[in-house]
Amino acid sequence: MFNLKHTFICSATALGLLSLGACSQQGFPSGQPPNIVFILADDLGYGDLGVYGQTKFKTPNIDRLAQEGIRFTQHYSGSTVCAPSRSVLLTGLHTGQTPVRGNKEFQPEGQQPLPEGTRTIAHLLSEAGYTNGLVGKWGLGYPGSGSEPLDMGFDYFFGQNCQRHAHHYFVDYLLENRQKLFYEKKIYSHDEITRQGLAFIHQNREKPFFLYMAYAIPHAELVLPQEYLEPFKGLYPESRPWPAGQHYGAQPFPRAALAAMISHLDADVGKVMNLLKELGLDENTLVIFTSDNGPAVEGGNDPAFFNSSGGLRGVKRDLYEGGIRVPMIARMPAKIPSGKVSGHISAFWDFFPTLAELAGLEAPKNINGISLLPSLTGKGEQAEHPFLYWEFHELGGRQAARYRKWKGVKYDLSSGNAPLELYDLENDPAETHDLAGWFPDVVSEMERIFSEARQPSPAFPFPADPLDQ
Repeated sequence: MFNLKHTFICSATALGLLSLGACSQQGFPSGQPPNIVFILADDLGYGDLGVYGQTKFKTPNIDRLAQEGIRFTQHYSGSTVCAPSRSVLLTGLHTGQTPVRGNKEFQPEGQQPLPEGTRTIAHLLSEAGYTNGLVGKWGLGYPGSGSEPLDMGFDYFFGQNCQRHAHHYFVDYLLENRQKLFYEKKIYSHDEITRQGLAFIHQNREKPFFLYMAYAIPHAELVLPQEYLEPFKGLYPESRPWPAGQHYGAQPFPRAALAAMISHLDADVGKVMNLLKELGLDENTLVIFTSDNGPAVEGGNDPAFFNSSGGLRGVKRDLYEGGIRVPMIARMPAKIPSGKVSGHISAFWDFFPTLAELAGLEAPKNINGISLLPSLTGKGEQAEHPFLYWEFHELGGRQAARYRKWKGVKYDLSSGNAPLELYDLENDPAETHDLAGWFPDVVSEMERIFSEARQPSPAFPFPADPLDQ
């Protein structure tokens, strides 16, 4: 077993050493810091890509990323829903400490903002001379909140501030920076967001850039233009009608729509890679592809049909593996050997120190992440997490932690006496056998993590937790 206080100190020390060594930029040519393209899918499950076992449709471009780079098999999202996962990504803090821990809505438009003064990875990269762009979905602060993309380190934003708006694909306006751009007729937002992302790469090709492509696909609603859907309609005859209350452009073929949407996303990843190669940037550009949480069941989605959780238990809003274990692929020919597969246990909060080290910067000492650069490059010793931690503030409150091969889960915290479930992920990745009664010492350590890993949050209090009273 371990001493929690000691492991925090050790992790901070290891992170500090990694960061101090980062100024060498891992041998990158002087004056040529690498570009970064971070592609985030929305509600894409662990099993939704060919390279992770998907057989119902193909994802050749994303699969090629893995073949030419590294694929992680034990990587975890920041949360099991959208906004907190993005907060974790940008701050390097897990959901026990990151400011936004749930999908808290504000009317008429927007979600819970990051507090004024929050320091994001985009702020840090700006200090290294990067131009930072975000295209797609924000979800971390309503207009005028002081927590819009331009307030949080980005130089350019195009897309949708509000998650609710982002989940309707046929829209009559999108945002550019702080201004609404209205269209004469509804457009398919994903395509316009891709176009602006490609334009950002082209416009900034002569200087280091960080492009965060926060796509809404394949989040419900499952809709797309007819020409994208048509090739898939005959493959998946639907056994149930589309749910009542269809939105503009909704199709009565949810299985076909999901396959078509992910295939369309894959094609756009191909467009990004082709442009990087055309501009001579692909060797020295780190491209990361991942998802914000597990697959959803809304909007007619059928994750069981597609095995979208990849044989893991649970879906979006679960803290079982299917809700938080996600695909993660990284490619950079100048530094990442091709065809690698890593079982290193990692999570969204690791991206902050990883990108900081890549840019030759020292990451803050008070974050939870550990740089993944040794795993990516195969050089140096990869520091390990003492544990990973998640909390979820809906459905009665939930907690989970990963400690070595062990996974602890608590549901329905509002009951005041939620039992802790314990799973051996090495031998039971599907979490079918609760071993809590067999390993009381491990249960005790999990309880300690659940108590000590989190800080109280006035905006996101936990039910029946004295820390939040």
